[in-house]
Amino acid sequence: MTIRIATFNAENLFQRPKAFGLADEERRRKILQDFAELVSLLDRDPYTAADKRKIAGLLEEHTYNSTRAEPRSIVVNEPRGGAKLHTTSKGADERTVVKIIAGGRSGWAGWAELERGDIRRTAVENTARVIAAVDADILLTVEVEDRLTLDRFNRQILNEEVLGAGSGARPYPFNLLVDGNDSRGIDVGVLSRFPVRSVRSHIFDGTERGGDPIFSRDCPEFEIGLPGGDSLWILGNHFKSQGFGPAEENDEKRLNQARQVRKIYREALKRSAHVVVAGDLNDSLGSPPIMALRRAGLKEAMTHGSYEGTPGTHGTGNLPEQKLDYLMFSPQLWPRVRAVRVERRGGWAPRTFDSFETVTSKITRASDHAALFADLDL
Repeated sequence: MTIRIATFNAENLFQRPKAFGLADEERRRKILQDFAELVSLLDRDPYTAADKRKIAGLLEEHTYNSTRAEPRSIVVNEPRGGAKLHTTSKGADERTVVKIIAGGRSGWAGWAELERGDIRRTAVENTARVIAAVDADILLTVEVEDRLTLDRFNRQILNEEVLGAGSGARPYPFNLLVDGNDSRGIDVGVLSRFPVRSVRSHIFDGTERGGDPIFSRDCPEFEIGLPGGDSLWILGNHFKSQGFGPAEENDEKRLNQARQVRKIYREALKRSAHVVVAGDLNDSLGSPPIMALRRAGLKEAMTHGSYEGTPGTHGTGNLPEQKLDYLMFSPQLWPRVRAVRVERRGGWAPRTFDSFETVTSKITRASDHAALFADLDL
């Protein structure tokens, strides 16, 4: 029996933070860095005077004094009736002035998040076209809002009534997602034609002695029940990005995440020889994080002899450093791999590869990641 396994960073299904869609890369980077700083400051207890000034300044810039040219990008949600973080008033120049009244994290109820906006319908449908074209039996989904969103997308968009006769689109009978640690609401889930027997979350790894979580999102272990009774374990990941923070810290974070995945992988091998590590690992094939996994015996799909194509999965895919998405197989699974391919038509790089007819620009593309998939005889 041939089974197709895939991974795809969909960059959200219906809604995503507005900052992600900004054409101005420097502005996008600044908003995300400021958001990360704000979240870190808000977690302090108590707040120093300097903390309060910085929090107030970030809220004034990104929340209250927005314009058409610089729309609101960060919001603070405070439940009605709960203790408050701040108050506002109008300054002499009619700009909103923020005053922090909470003494620290324990002094108010609420959270900060990035302002979200709807993804264009065409882009949503193009995401479904990628999934339909790949037609995997097991698909790891990266950057998905939550399980109910994944379920709605699966039932409402991934069908021929929406995408048209002959598209091959058909909903999956099983989907699962565990909300992770990312405050932006981008999580790792799975769509499967086979039953999902169990899931193990690792959102708390690293916090046992009061430390920070190792995983920026999670490393969920999905146990998929195969015909015949065997289980396949797929370990889903979305490692720390290379941007939005000091490069040295980001590199160290990804390496620590890879080392933890290696531990989880070795434990999974005690349960089953059928283990796959998959997802957006945000680093190249020869980088220290990826080598930490390869030295554990995992084999990467695009190194298989059947693969013919460019080395990357992100952007144009022409460069080795654009290799960000991975399907890595345990030693027993590797000899069973028969074919490896990459579906790029949901992206937009007209001088490099062909896109679906419905992908006409970066705005309508499904994602700037390609979908990676492999066929195995099991």
